[in-house]
Amino acid sequence: MPATPDDTPGRTPARRVRVDPQGPVLVEGPVEIVLDDGTVARSDRFAVAVCTCRRSRTYPWCDTSHRRRERVARPTEDRKP
Repeated sequence: MPATPDDTPGRTPARRVRVDPQGPVLVEGPVEIVLDDGTVARSDRFAVAVCTCRRSRTYPWCDTSHRRRERVARPTEDRKP
């Protein structure tokens, strides 16, 4: 399939979708997403991150909950009494 834009009159331009294996699916907006229960989530933003792990508190929108939480150890100071 060619990677050129479709300028056919009367056709809606294609949306660009980027898939990140470690995170969300990025979709150029505006966008409507039909959920499992039939409700529709809408966003008028120029780009949205769609959650694929279902950990997001703002599902279907990604809130980066898929990232692993790791605590960074504080550097220890050499203290001499």
